[in-house]
Amino acid sequence: MKIFYGVQGTGNGHITRARVMAKELYAAGLDVTFQFTGRPADKYFEMEVFNGYQCRTGLTFNTEKGQVSYLKTALDAKPITLIRDIKALDLSAYDLVISDFEPVTAWAAKNQKIPVLGIGHQYAFNHDIPRAGSDPIANQVMKYFAPADIGVGLHWHHFGQPILPPIIDTPETPKSIIKNKIIVYLPFEDQQEVINLLSPFKNFEFHIYGPEAIQSLLEHIFCKPLSRIGFQKDIYDCAGIISNAGFELASEALQLGKKILAKPLHAQMEQISNAAALKQLGYGQTMNDMDSAVIEKWLHDDKVIHITYPNIAKVLVKWIQEGMPEMQPDFIKAIWSKVEVQHSKH
Repeated sequence: MKIFYGVQGTGNGHITRARVMAKELYAAGLDVTFQFTGRPADKYFEMEVFNGYQCRTGLTFNTEKGQVSYLKTALDAKPITLIRDIKALDLSAYDLVISDFEPVTAWAAKNQKIPVLGIGHQYAFNHDIPRAGSDPIANQVMKYFAPADIGVGLHWHHFGQPILPPIIDTPETPKSIIKNKIIVYLPFEDQQEVINLLSPFKNFEFHIYGPEAIQSLLEHIFCKPLSRIGFQKDIYDCAGIISNAGFELASEALQLGKKILAKPLHAQMEQISNAAALKQLGYGQTMNDMDSAVIEKWLHDDKVIHITYPNIAKVLVKWIQEGMPEMQPDFIKAIWSKVEVQHSKH
């Protein structure tokens, strides 16, 4: 089976999920071509798992001071390039097209009348799940950005809907942690402002990962460039994460038993909804703005949620090989029955 797999590359969450899927797809002996859009080709890193891949411009959301700027997004969009890329992508040699919210692949498949399978968190929003921060623009983006004929939505909880648990790849649960070690990933915020906000909390060790590593003159704050290997090593023995409300990183944190403080991007419906879901489920704490009082309270809270999710990538690859039959309620229920939620303290 030949598969063309498009991945939204704006943030690292989609790529992280694609890494897990790639390993399972290749392990099953499937022939997969990956395409990434949404960032310049030289900004991708540690992509060896994809066995060579294509890059196109696609579409990306521009952010400014912690919120999505629709005006900047519209001004920076390259519609002629997008249309040209969609028309140039020939999918006739492939048996299956998959999109992880990637517009070029999804629209090329639609134009060529090839059914597309959507796999990702965004497709969960086709169902009745916690939703906040909705507006007409956000609703249209969700509907038309990367349309799929079959959508497999992913979330931390089923909410009584036909969706699946997250696709994550994390090591076994750490046997010990460094209680004052905190990972910080707030790429859409001003990094110097983040440092200033964390500087008073000298009893904690902050490891800040960002798109552009800046220098920290403080002994308890370490600024590091984006690195999948380095990040995995740090998150393994930390006590918690402070991050934007992206889906994939929170999923990894829950699987590793790390406490979460999420600050959603303003004007970004998906992240605002994720924060609402974390709060509703009791899986993490949230803050609307960079708030030192909220951070201080969270830092001294030792309650954590540890969730063990099954290997959903393996489940999906087997399902794809079986011809993608309609997912029956018993099938979905059996998968969620393997999810284990534990409440504990550091």
